[in-house]
Amino acid sequence: MSDLIIGLGNPGKKYASTRHNVGWLVIDALAKQLKIKFRKLSRLQAEIALGEGIILAKPLTFMNNSGRAVAGLIKHFGIPTEDVAVVYDDLDLPVGKTRERHQGSSGGHRGMQSIIDRLKTTAIARIRIGIGRGVGDPSEFVLQPFTRTELVQIKPAIAEVVATLLKTHK
Repeated sequence: MSDLIIGLGNPGKKYASTRHNVGWLVIDALAKQLKIKFRKLSRLQAEIALGEGIILAKPLTFMNNSGRAVAGLIKHFGIPTEDVAVVYDDLDLPVGKTRERHQGSSGGHRGMQSIIDRLKTTAIARIRIGIGRGVGDPSEFVLQPFTRTELVQIKPAIAEVVATLLKTHK
């Protein structure tokens, strides 16, 4: 049996280094640690990397429709929801702060809500990484790149989450 770890984000170069893609940054760092490569599987609407006992995924459905890809991945690989973990950004946590939960509401995060709606359960493990709230419209803020100061705070958080996932999912 394998664990499925999903990083939420938006596809395309335009979004690569934005706050909303911190889930993808974690998954990329984890793949690098595990020395596994991603390949695009259009039929699953995701990029996946297969390792020993672990599947890493980056949905290509855009954040607000993440549930579509996640449900397809779970079905395709036959993974029970208790073996799934989702990594994503959180506006309500200070920059670089992490929080892990094994179930609960989406907290207003549309990508996580899409997953909850598709899977019809809130019992999904998740790790949230704080990006702070910033100023102005939150939907615009999350699509902006990290500032230099924020990167100094985010990099250790990414490393912390990668270490946690390596310990938990080996």
